[in-house]
Amino acid sequence: MVRRNFNSPRVRPEQPNINHRIKASQVLLIDHENTNRGVVDTRDAVAIAKEAGLDLVVVSEGKDTPVAKILDYGKHQYQQKKRQKQSAKPSMKEVKLRPNVDDADYGIRINRATEWLGKGNHVKFQVRLRGREHQHRDRARELLDRIVEDLKQVGKVQSLDTKSLIVQLVPES
Repeated sequence: MVRRNFNSPRVRPEQPNINHRIKASQVLLIDHENTNRGVVDTRDAVAIAKEAGLDLVVVSEGKDTPVAKILDYGKHQYQQKKRQKQSAKPSMKEVKLRPNVDDADYGIRINRATEWLGKGNHVKFQVRLRGREHQHRDRARELLDRIVEDLKQVGKVQSLDTKSLIVQLVPES
């Protein structure tokens, strides 16, 4: 059983500088219409933001005066999380096959690759050989050619390596 130390202070996530949490006396204000209002007293900037029904958020900590923008903080936070998810999404999907793959399994892999290419992801097909399968490399090459032929409507070949039996497809632009 794990024992917790209740005496240590809890680590709270760092709260952003919003509205009255801004410690600077003056900020470079950019209003909700993206116009630069110049250097303004922080209290006045918060009042302007409240009047517009929005929040005053520090966008970047400057050397002298921080840059603050009037915007809807909840919407801003949502957009940031959305951007992080988009950048964290892996763009290369990988499918590993054997040269004697069944038609049903092959169809499933092709359908999945079609979906991925439709969503804008790159797809990498790799044919793996084991043991005596190395004697039939020509069957693996034929499988790669069949994959390229079946996916030519939704994707184009970025690279084809017949030695290591790998083909990379990118979405058709």
